[in-house]
Amino acid sequence: MMSNPTPAAARISPSTARNREPILEVLRSRLPTSGVVLEIAAGTGEHAAWFAAALPGLEWRPTDPDSEALASIAAWRNYAGLANLAAPIRLDASDPDSWPAGPVDVVVNINMIHISPWTATQGLMKGAAHILAPGGLLFLYGPYVEADVPTAPGNIAFEQSLRVRNPEWGLRSLDTVKDLAASHGLTLTERIAMPANNLCLLFRKR
Repeated sequence: MMSNPTPAAARISPSTARNREPILEVLRSRLPTSGVVLEIAAGTGEHAAWFAAALPGLEWRPTDPDSEALASIAAWRNYAGLANLAAPIRLDASDPDSWPAGPVDVVVNINMIHISPWTATQGLMKGAAHILAPGGLLFLYGPYVEADVPTAPGNIAFEQSLRVRNPEWGLRSLDTVKDLAASHGLTLTERIAMPANNLCLLFRKR
């Protein structure tokens, strides 16, 4: 699908081609075979199109606050022509009171937490806790700082570059994210090491 020419208005993220298969491998064995997935900060929309194609029993609902991102998501959706990929909606993770009504079975968030203000993560946890059905899954992917794991040199350099771009950005402490999630009734059930010093984190709603 994505090896063909890029459709008009669609954007490409180089990291998507590298991480979509490893992420899909995790999702395939842990997501329900049917249900509704709400993707927060879907970015270019490439992940949404890729995962919806690979997981046809799930209805994938991509969201993003940025107009250009929404246009890109819509372009990939039109190009993919998948019945289970919904039209994108504008959603700001930091404003959980504006999220759509639930429940949904899964909330997915890929590579947002470190490239956004901390208020976005706070909103993500509050919103996910509200919209997820009991036992629902919050899936996070990205780099983190762990107290008992040495931070890779590449992640240290990445952290520095993020802070230069925006002092409100940066790699977050896994313990801090875990505690924030727990305060909203979301329990970390699995930590999965991924390529390029990233993690998949799975939280369950109590």
